[in-house]
Amino acid sequence: MRLDLLRHGETELGGGLRGSLDDALTERGWAQMREAVAEAGPWDVLVSSPLRRCAQFADELGTRLALPVQREAGVRELHFGDWEGRSAAQIMQEQADDLGRFWADPYGYTPPNGEPVSAFAERVLAAVDDLARQHQGKRVLLITHGGVMRLLLARARGLPREQLLQIEVGHGALRRLNLASDGQLREEG
Repeated sequence: MRLDLLRHGETELGGGLRGSLDDALTERGWAQMREAVAEAGPWDVLVSSPLRRCAQFADELGTRLALPVQREAGVRELHFGDWEGRSAAQIMQEQADDLGRFWADPYGYTPPNGEPVSAFAERVLAAVDDLARQHQGKRVLLITHGGVMRLLLARARGLPREQLLQIEVGHGALRRLNLASDGQLREEG
């Protein structure tokens, strides 16, 4: 399965850890996503996170390409718990040591009341495995979040888990992976 990953664009409530917050896209965010897919594709299947910063664009693109959109809850962003909606600078003011532990080893430290990265990884990888079974041999566009993309790119690149948050994935970023029949992810381009 060819798996193209598209991160949502800029959101109305801005930067920081958005997680499970259901922000809408800004006009710039819409433009970032439209530009990312303008010369890309073709796809056989469109899959989207259910959060509207992904799903609304997926619906627009699905209409334009005459493809149905499959919602996949398993590719939602990591839930950051008490840190949701806060910027790193804000968290640094009160919890600098905790934020440092999270950046150094996201698997080893969970934000207060947040989703453990190990559970997030299990959820995302199970969803991708399900997609691979459903869409074997097809070209899939997955419209999702920065954390999901970082996780999948880290796997494809064979990076140690501590390096997960060092992967850069900007708003509207488009990356291509191949999921081989042996379950291995490989990055293209």
